[in-house]
Amino acid sequence: MGKDRLAAFSDGVIAIIITIMVLELKVPHGADWAALRGVAPNFVAYVLSFVYLAIYWNNHHHLLHTVTRVDGLILWANSHLLFWLSLVPAATAWMGENFLAPLPTAVYGVSLLMPAIAYQLLQRAIVHQQGKHSVLASALGNDFKGKLSPLLYAAAVALAFVDAWLSIAIYALVAVMWFIPDRRIEKVLREG
Repeated sequence: MGKDRLAAFSDGVIAIIITIMVLELKVPHGADWAALRGVAPNFVAYVLSFVYLAIYWNNHHHLLHTVTRVDGLILWANSHLLFWLSLVPAATAWMGENFLAPLPTAVYGVSLLMPAIAYQLLQRAIVHQQGKHSVLASALGNDFKGKLSPLLYAAAVALAFVDAWLSIAIYALVAVMWFIPDRRIEKVLREG
């Protein structure tokens, strides 16, 4: 099977996830700064989640450039990733409504941790199907950021019960780490 249907389906799901998330944004009740401040936590949560979804979309796009054909394992690994991403709007809304509350902040972190794990599993499925000397295997190398991110998420989830601001700072830090699309794949594709 070719990769085009997988890419189109994934793009559509991510677009729907973003749409659901924006529909959860609350309109300020009033026309003053206080009303705007009242919805600021929801907006901050939305912006962080939008950035994360954009990062996944960008990196997924690059990732699929390494795929020559898709098998069942890749389809299921991709669906696994999309499942976890589809939960981001609910976690975002809950954290936005209960900004700095420990449990919603921790659950938000879990909603970031699980797609990170699922993305690694998708990469492994692709390498398994394409081979140890494939473009993706060459591009990944030791995958320092890919291994560090879940550790940071797990630490932030635990820290949510100590200092929610610190957890949110770690979530933002990981987003900054991944903000620029992963250039390793582009580099290997150019050289190959």
